[in-house]
Amino acid sequence: MATLLVRVALPDRPGALGAVASRIGSVRGDVVGVEIVERGDGFAVDEFVVELPEEDNVPLLLAEIAEVDGASVEIVHPLSDPGRDRRIDAYDSAAVLLTERSHGRVLDVLVGLAHRDLDCEWAAVVDTSEPAIVSSVGRPPAPVWLAAHAADSLVGDPGKATADVAWAVLGAWDLMLVVGRPGWRFGAHERRCLEALARLADARWADLAELADRDARTAHPSTVV
Repeated sequence: MATLLVRVALPDRPGALGAVASRIGSVRGDVVGVEIVERGDGFAVDEFVVELPEEDNVPLLLAEIAEVDGASVEIVHPLSDPGRDRRIDAYDSAAVLLTERSHGRVLDVLVGLAHRDLDCEWAAVVDTSEPAIVSSVGRPPAPVWLAAHAADSLVGDPGKATADVAWAVLGAWDLMLVVGRPGWRFGAHERRCLEALARLADARWADLAELADRDARTAHPSTVV
């Protein structure tokens, strides 16, 4: 048994999604999950979690999907944890971030969650002013490259944009969260998920700052009766 994530671009018209699912079924593939990654300009990008009885059936699977008018497979990615539910991941990630009690640990947890939730090859929190990597998972590019990419992204330079790298501003920290997965572009939905993780980290920074300020006031001699 092989479990795969299959990303398919197809016309955004009634019946197209069902036609792809039918083709998957024709090679004895079982669709156990579907997620819309992007939608617009008459096209949709969907991700299918597919169980195949034999991994050798993958070429036949791709050939069948290609028979659907206008459909094209962007990527096929083996899943190492087929039982994982991505819908639950979002709730788990929020709970983990919002209960962390150390500023430094928040960033370590953040890169780990971004790495897992978006199936990244690497994830890093970058100080673009140095430049320096504050926390990371995997093997991210050099800090200078990451800082330059973040700068290009902020000014919206389409000529220098990299589809398989995504970033989000950590405004409360004055840092950047950057993730990458070579050869597998990030869709609009995934970029919004990354931004949501960054907002959660910012919210936790504010909570911890308020907690530290309150503890400091409580510990001050003037508060002792």
